[in-house]
Amino acid sequence: MKLCRLPLPTSSPLKPFHTAAVSVLEDHLTPASAATLAPHLSPPPESPASSVSKLTTLISATQSVGGAAQIHAHLAKCGLSFGPPLRQHLLSLYSRCRSPESARKLFDEFPDRDHISWSALISAYSNNGLGREALLSFRKMRSLGVRSNEFTLPSVLKACSASSDFIAGTQVHAFVIVTGFESDVFVANTLVVMYANFGLLLDSKRLFDGITDRNSVSWNGLLAGCVRNERFDEAVSLFQEMVMDGMRPNEFGFSCILNACTGSQDLSCGRAVHGYLTRLGYHSDAFTTNALVDMYAKLGNAKAAAMVFGKIARPDIVSWNSFIAGCVLHGHDSRALALLVEMKASGMVPNVFTLSSVLKACAGTGMLDLGMQIHGTLIKAGSDSDSFVGVGLVDMYAKCNCLDDAMKAFYLIPEQDLISWNALISGCSHSGSDDEALACFSKMRREGLNFNRTTLSAVLKSTASLPAITATKQVHGLATRAGFLSDPHVVNGLVDAYGKCSCLEEAGRVFEECQSGDVVAFTSLITAHSQSGQGEEAIKVFCKMLNQDLKPDSFVCSSLLNACASLSAYEQGKQIHVHVQKMGFMSDVFAGNALVNMYAKCGSVEDATLAFSEIPERGIVSWSAMIGGLAQHGHGKKALDLFSKMLDEGLSPNHITLTSVLCACNHAGLIDEAKQYFDLMEEMYGVQQTQEHYACMIDLLGRAGRLNEAMELVHHMPFEANASVWGALLGASRVHGNIELGRQAAEMLFALEPEKSGTHVLLANMYASAGMWDNVAKVRRLMKDSRVKKEPAMSWVEMKDKIYTFIVGDRSHDRTAEIYAKLEELGELMRKAGYVPMVETDLHDVEPWEKEVLLSHHSEKLAVAFALISTPAGVPIRVKKNLRVCRDCHTAFKFICQIVSTEIILRDINRFHHFKDGALPYRWVLFDESMH
Repeated sequence: MKLCRLPLPTSSPLKPFHTAAVSVLEDHLTPASAATLAPHLSPPPESPASSVSKLTTLISATQSVGGAAQIHAHLAKCGLSFGPPLRQHLLSLYSRCRSPESARKLFDEFPDRDHISWSALISAYSNNGLGREALLSFRKMRSLGVRSNEFTLPSVLKACSASSDFIAGTQVHAFVIVTGFESDVFVANTLVVMYANFGLLLDSKRLFDGITDRNSVSWNGLLAGCVRNERFDEAVSLFQEMVMDGMRPNEFGFSCILNACTGSQDLSCGRAVHGYLTRLGYHSDAFTTNALVDMYAKLGNAKAAAMVFGKIARPDIVSWNSFIAGCVLHGHDSRALALLVEMKASGMVPNVFTLSSVLKACAGTGMLDLGMQIHGTLIKAGSDSDSFVGVGLVDMYAKCNCLDDAMKAFYLIPEQDLISWNALISGCSHSGSDDEALACFSKMRREGLNFNRTTLSAVLKSTASLPAITATKQVHGLATRAGFLSDPHVVNGLVDAYGKCSCLEEAGRVFEECQSGDVVAFTSLITAHSQSGQGEEAIKVFCKMLNQDLKPDSFVCSSLLNACASLSAYEQGKQIHVHVQKMGFMSDVFAGNALVNMYAKCGSVEDATLAFSEIPERGIVSWSAMIGGLAQHGHGKKALDLFSKMLDEGLSPNHITLTSVLCACNHAGLIDEAKQYFDLMEEMYGVQQTQEHYACMIDLLGRAGRLNEAMELVHHMPFEANASVWGALLGASRVHGNIELGRQAAEMLFALEPEKSGTHVLLANMYASAGMWDNVAKVRRLMKDSRVKKEPAMSWVEMKDKIYTFIVGDRSHDRTAEIYAKLEELGELMRKAGYVPMVETDLHDVEPWEKEVLLSHHSEKLAVAFALISTPAGVPIRVKKNLRVCRDCHTAFKFICQIVSTEIILRDINRFHHFKDGALPYRWVLFDESMH
């Protein structure tokens, strides 16, 4: 920007300085400032005082410390003795240019330092965050007997806040009262702000109430204090009171109330404020529009944020940063990266805050290469050691599983504070490096740093993932002592961690005692019960949640559907499905996947297929759930056809999908197809064979009687066989009468799972089938000596939103007489239809007639009888059993379903059995019938 030089007389002492000042301003003035100064650039009168006034105006327009230094140097070089007004303006200029050191040097040059000079110096220190220096200067000023005025004291009070020195603040407050300045509105406003900054909002409010002539600064000070102390509802009430009191809000007041709406997550209130500020004409104010963009972006309304942002004529760096940070906060990482491209195209240069958000977006999208390019740019600019950027780098590298690089970035941060430690711990936890996360937390504690809720939440996430009950209890103790049990984030983390550590009693206790009572806490507890197989408890917690008028989210519904799946609670699952529909979660992929899983495990493959078809964007989890559901129900061919369709749509299977495919081949007896998928798994799909895949193949070969092939596969496994493999071999050995192999498998299972009773039972049954009663007795003695208790066979059935459980020979039910009468009636009808009890399947050493009685009172028969007397004729009956169904019950149900003309769907520990019209509709059941 070129300026016309003033035609000062040659004799003017200000001529040399004026020439230099104009030269400096040409480098530092913006066009807007130049336009403002244009009226002042007319030829001045000869008066030196008038010339000094012009110089004061020029100094005020300078915007850089370089320009201030050049003006100062030329004044000194010309030997001009400039008076107090010019000195004060130059000192203030250094303060504005964030150079308090230069301000101090200038101050030291002053021949006579009055209260105005001292006030200017204290203000320079205070405004640049040097609270200690400001307080020391104030003490020096007082010791020299220089009086304070209403401009000195606000700067001193601000310094007390900046240096977190509450004692000094109260002393200055006392000085204010003694000197009579408490009635000055400027001093009183600063006192309101100071007490709010120290978290003493009640005292701040009392001071505010004592101000007789409150102005907008008074209201804004208390409003900002409420927001800073996260008292967002109080901030909203105060804003309403301010408007009712006739005080017109300014741009700072609107910024505060919009921040309060952001903090309270109250989008409707934010919209109301938006409408109000538009009516007052603040919609074009840069300060206010930036606050609007920030609010809408952080509350997840990207459309509204984009609309406000688009109306800003020239978005500044704050506008861009608010929009980008909001997108990152809500996981819109790709949008954030697109905004960065737009920002650079507009000519705006990103700063460290922009790049910190962009690094998080790189972590969210997994774009490590872009993150590394940004890191390179930062290194070239010398900004890589900036603490704000350093945190972004640590977060990015950790979440991209580059822990070594994350550690390097962490140790390059000059001072590792709590924020940087949290970034490292959270990154480790997010990337699954849970042991490393706990190690970092321990190191942080050893170095004497405190923690906050972010730290504890990240650590609890890792203790839940491991799971690590001891570490969870230790974190619980730390949270208790530090007073964090009132924080919902920490409470929810504890509930989740205890739940995943299978300590449901502790999880429930934390939930009840801390009374967090939000949706996340209920979700954590419901999920914990669901994952631990306590579906009934999960449903009880859900009912409690509804009674508290809390609206479930899609995660709650997904957890509940999984609970219904574990219980085979078909009717309750359908009710949750209705909730999902009412709350608009049908497009949610998690809820859709959970519906497929629930219906499949509740015995309705038709409903599962319908739910699958309604998922808008089916991912690998959706396809795997449906393929697995078809496999469980014996639709082997359909499962494989669906797998082929998935491949045609371009999706690559994962290890879970291929486990379901092998299970489908297993249930349908498709040995050759299974071998083909197994052998070509890594070559065709890039998936390495896991223990589960080997277990499926060994189970398949064992069921087909190809025990030698199964053992050969065991010997060629790249890892030690686990309990699933030896369990499959023991079951196959019992069915095919291979005593030696069965004994070998049992011995391996005794070593791997000594507490499991199933091994003893299968081994004893194998010996009993071979008539080796002495060996049976030995196995039973071994069970007794080892204190291993046999798991009782249980069956349950759902009736009118209630689960009824039965054990063998159960007589505890209210309708026992009717149940046994129904069994006798069915027994007579079955015998007339040709049914003969398979007494050879009962391995008790008793008389045949006693075996018949025992067989007729099996838990699954009791459950079916109860269902028949409790439901209308023709309604399908769904029963679940915790063990495998026996061959006698399997045969009996074929006769019963024909007699009563009702479909029976039985789910045992392995698969579903469908009985309809006296036939087995799926050929896989015929293949599997001899296995029970």
